[in-house]
Amino acid sequence: QVQLVESGGGLVQAGGSLTLSCAASGTIFSINGMGWYRQAPGKQRELVARSDGGINYADSVKGRFTISRDYAKNMVYLQMNSLKPEDAAVYYCNAQIQSTRLFGPRDYWGQGTQVTVSS
Repeated sequence: QVQLVESGGGLVQAGGSLTLSCAASGTIFSINGMGWYRQAPGKQRELVARSDGGINYADSVKGRFTISRDYAKNMVYLQMNSLKPEDAAVYYCNAQIQSTRLFGPRDYWGQGTQVTVSS
């Protein structure tokens, strides 16, 4: 079984910074991609940043957020700078993980971590 566990959320003032971490654990043969999504109340879940050979960012976070991976530790990070009230949401870690060479990758999600930005 595979688990994604996020950490690092919290309350920060506008203009501040937070770093989110996500660790993948369990039976892992390979990880194809890892990324971060977020969902604010009343809104759909949206892509924030993704690393899967290339790196993609939502336009709203370009220049402020940085995604990085530690391949040896099966971890992904999201450094968030210059946070705005509109960045407040539950942030979810996502990964495409192949548990064995016999089957293709599956999509996994973390439980989410709350980011609150006060104005």
